[in-house]
Amino acid sequence: MIQDATIETIWQLLATVPDPEVPVLSVVDLGIIRNVEMKHGAIRVTITPTYSGCPAMDVISMQIRMTLLEKGFHDVQIDTALSPAWTTDWMSEAGKQKLKAYGIAPPTIRQQVCHTDLFQQDEAIECPLCGSYNTRMISQFGSTACKALYQCNNCMEPFDYFKCH
Repeated sequence: MIQDATIETIWQLLATVPDPEVPVLSVVDLGIIRNVEMKHGAIRVTITPTYSGCPAMDVISMQIRMTLLEKGFHDVQIDTALSPAWTTDWMSEAGKQKLKAYGIAPPTIRQQVCHTDLFQQDEAIECPLCGSYNTRMISQFGSTACKALYQCNNCMEPFDYFKCH
């Protein structure tokens, strides 16, 4: 264990752990780190998955553990909290900009509303490639469950949209 370590030190280390599905985002950018505690040299990190069945959570837990072990923290506990459910509101603004630069349309509060059981779009989703709002949804599910597949009607390129929820 590092003697002068602080909670801030742990948060800084966690900010270097990439999301395995979108490697330009850290787990901190993604907003899945809900709490970090340190007591008598033991570290407890609480994470919340973007979806309750997210297959990346085992990899994320392992990456967190490995990052902390590499820095000398040997007593690490990783807990999963399903409540409150993760929301895109927990993503950092820097993370949203990283998504856009990577070619994935980031979520914004006004872009989606839910009406009963149907996913409906409140306004057009901006194409992260050309900036056009002349886009259409191809599928509610993109490369992962947390994304939808869109196509830009101007540049004709398909792109993922990180769904609000």
